[in-house]
Amino acid sequence: MSYELYENFGISKKVVDLSEEIIVSLKDRFSDIDKVAELNQMKVLGAMQKNRVSAACFAGTTGYGHDDLGRDTLEKVYADVFHTDAALVRGQITCGTHALAVALMANLLPGDEMLCPAGKPYDTLEEVIGIRDCPGSLKEYGVTYSQVDLLPDNSFDFDGISAAINDKTKLVEIQRSKGYEMRPTFSVAQICELIKFIKGIKPDVIVMVDNCYGEFVETLEPSDVGADLTVGSLIKNPGGGLAPIGGYICGKKELIERCAYRLTAPGIGSDVGASLMLNTQLYQGLFLAPTVVAAAVKGAVFAAALYERLGFNVIPKSDEPRYDIIQSVELGTKEKLIAFCRGIQSSAPVDSFATPVPAPLPGYGDDVIMAAGAFVQGSSIELSADGPMRPPYAVYFQGGLTFPHIKLGIMKSLQELLNDNLTEI
Repeated sequence: MSYELYENFGISKKVVDLSEEIIVSLKDRFSDIDKVAELNQMKVLGAMQKNRVSAACFAGTTGYGHDDLGRDTLEKVYADVFHTDAALVRGQITCGTHALAVALMANLLPGDEMLCPAGKPYDTLEEVIGIRDCPGSLKEYGVTYSQVDLLPDNSFDFDGISAAINDKTKLVEIQRSKGYEMRPTFSVAQICELIKFIKGIKPDVIVMVDNCYGEFVETLEPSDVGADLTVGSLIKNPGGGLAPIGGYICGKKELIERCAYRLTAPGIGSDVGASLMLNTQLYQGLFLAPTVVAAAVKGAVFAAALYERLGFNVIPKSDEPRYDIIQSVELGTKEKLIAFCRGIQSSAPVDSFATPVPAPLPGYGDDVIMAAGAFVQGSSIELSADGPMRPPYAVYFQGGLTFPHIKLGIMKSLQELLNDNLTEI
């Protein structure tokens, strides 16, 4: 190992030695991750070949975007990758929260009730739902909200869920990833069990899964196990680091049609929405996504193993199965959280000279610190770390387009903690 290589980035010999020792121990784990990536790569490739993706699909459209071959073919590809009737994949969807809001507002009407059976949803959905008052929320339009918290062991409260489902329950939203909670992410198998339970009580209820951060981590997606709608962001996993904007909604044809009407206008739906010059990046990003996600998962495992060795509480642990790309580390103090994020930012290819500081952000109830020197603003499939400034001061680390870059970022985060005398090796 060339210590000089890392010394140029301010990383000490003891951090390098510890990191190399841990990586050697993860060889078999990394091999398993590569096997998942291979299966998912074939799935994406097969969908592209089946739908006859051609160079003509990369041409952009403007204005209304009528007869946009690339856009329409890409939606067929996504439907095949996720094994659904239809898909809505659009650059006009600005982010994951927007995609979720479109799906919710398209399929919930005044008098309906939305149920979250796995505790509080991600912070940015609170204003969409109306948990925190906001103009235009579901609450303002007469949609009620019900929530069943997880049991102390983070399992589903099936008795509580059964009691919560009623005549008004129209849609059940399951958040796959942990959000800003120190809980494990749900596996597709767990989501399958929950869907079967819910459908056994009310077969016609719509089950929607927030799939953000989970795509291609396993070989199955929630849509393979009964989810009526599966929703995510293109600047996370499925965009492969190349998509500059966008979101997707995959699911039953009639539900997707409603989503298209909500995104554009009733009677117009998916017939409009120019792709401009996005198509090449969206196709190529999806093609690369399985291997990019595999790099991110390896990075998460490495981060868990490193910080676990130093005595920090990590979720999931380094030897536990992975169901998303996020690694949470309970740092315990705001100083450690800030130092960790400073290390990630200083490792970025973009804005490495910037210093992240806690600040208010739209959609969040607490100040949040975010480290993300990315080619695409806010792209959390790229190397990034963030966390709310509240106890237990956990950092949520994710992404990275290549493993060497992720490795550097984690090493640098530890080095910043050491430099501030906030931990020791």
